[in-house]
Amino acid sequence: MSTSIIVRDIDPRDKSWLRRQARQIGVSMEELVRRLIHEKRTRTERRPKPSEAFARHFGEEQGVELPPVARRGYNPLSFSREEDE
Repeated sequence: MSTSIIVRDIDPRDKSWLRRQARQIGVSMEELVRRLIHEKRTRTERRPKPSEAFARHFGEEQGVELPPVARRGYNPLSFSREEDE
């Protein structure tokens, strides 16, 4: 099963650039566009936040509790004696 992509109102200069690039590589223009889309998608995949990675590896299953989430991230942990009193 094949999926087609139709791009309307493309700048003729961009289309000719795509054709030249595809010809140099030795693939069809459609295949070049597929490769460009795939490359862009793999570059921009969402990387997990450090807190998400920590939760995945050391979450509740491992007996570690994460600090409660504050308004802008995690509350900083403080070990001062002033808070104990």
